[in-house]
Amino acid sequence: MIEVIIIGAGGHGAELDEYIQYDRIKGQKSQIQIIGFLDDNPDSYNHYAFSAPLLGDIKNHQVRSDCQYIIGIANLDYRRMIVESFLSKGARFMSFIHPTAYISPSAKLETGCIVGPNANIGPNVKVGSFNLINSRCSLGHDTELGDYNFICPNVCFSGFTKVGDDNLFGINSATIPSTVVGNRNKIAAGLVLSKPVHDDVLVYWRYKERTISLKKL
Repeated sequence: MIEVIIIGAGGHGAELDEYIQYDRIKGQKSQIQIIGFLDDNPDSYNHYAFSAPLLGDIKNHQVRSDCQYIIGIANLDYRRMIVESFLSKGARFMSFIHPTAYISPSAKLETGCIVGPNANIGPNVKVGSFNLINSRCSLGHDTELGDYNFICPNVCFSGFTKVGDDNLFGINSATIPSTVVGNRNKIAAGLVLSKPVHDDVLVYWRYKERTISLKKL
């Protein structure tokens, strides 16, 4: 049995809690036991029905060697900073892959990744460290993903997509094959990338409302 502490007790922490409880809900034996949560805001913890207690705040937590950690903070402004702080104090992080996700035998995932329900990671995909790959995401064959990316639900990367570090892909966004994306970009929800994106760019649509009028039969 692996004992874990989840860093973050907001919405993403609550999702992780339920992901990890999935086997127990299905009447199966789980290999992971959550022993508690960390959050600087107790109100966040009180908003959800967590399966384990709030152990205290993040800033003053004394890293434990008898358990592992999972990062449960989605906000990219804090995610890398908190992980690196814990690593510097000797914390051990683990990855979590939801039982309903499909991971190709030839795909490679590094430390600290979260793969949500019904996600698909295809052949020869390379995923770096501390990526959040949300529910129903699809990473097409030969995709390469760097570190600390936040991939919202229903995002689809076509084959040979290359993505750097610290990017946010909004819900239902996608790439065409062989798209290259740099670092620290924010891709708006529903956007299909058809051109390269460099670094530190906000990519979004600006369009006028279109009204379709149908004739009565």
